[in-house]
Amino acid sequence: MTNKEEIVKKIQKEESKVKVAPQVKPKSKTVTKTGSVSKSMITEKKQSKKIVVTDKIYATGKRKTAIAKVWMLKKGSGKITVNGKSIIDYFKRPIYRMIINQPFDIVKAQGSYDIVCQVLGSGLSGQAGAIRHGISKALNQISDEFHSTLRSGGFLTRDSRKVERKKYGQPKARKKFQFSKR
Repeated sequence: MTNKEEIVKKIQKEESKVKVAPQVKPKSKTVTKTGSVSKSMITEKKQSKKIVVTDKIYATGKRKTAIAKVWMLKKGSGKITVNGKSIIDYFKRPIYRMIINQPFDIVKAQGSYDIVCQVLGSGLSGQAGAIRHGISKALNQISDEFHSTLRSGGFLTRDSRKVERKKYGQPKARKKFQFSKR
């Protein structure tokens, strides 16, 4: 078996193990005469999480001023759609397509999922980075095994660098006008 088939089988096993946890109803709250809260009330606030299994996974990615809404469809053929266009039609340069496919390459899941993206703001470089961030966050939701590889590759960290604003009395953000001594 190839790595792709092994990953798909692991994901299917995890999906079969996932169960929806029942919600815990809080018991009666006891408050003493001084108004302090008892320990039983504090422990009741800890409720179990609800885990819902769906065919679509949603994540948001950001880079520069671009925001990408990413929907990952489980059991796909690897087709990526950006703003209603195929990835080849939207991103003409292959470097941007390579950036988008990096999360799949690092977790060895090429061609396993279909991606539908809505991206706005910034330029093509920022949009490609935002889509990569969104895909990484969506893959992170699928499996805990993906988390460690994506985290070590730096794909889950949002790149917070933005263009610095221009300052008055200067031609650019940092550049100064030429100084004349005389």
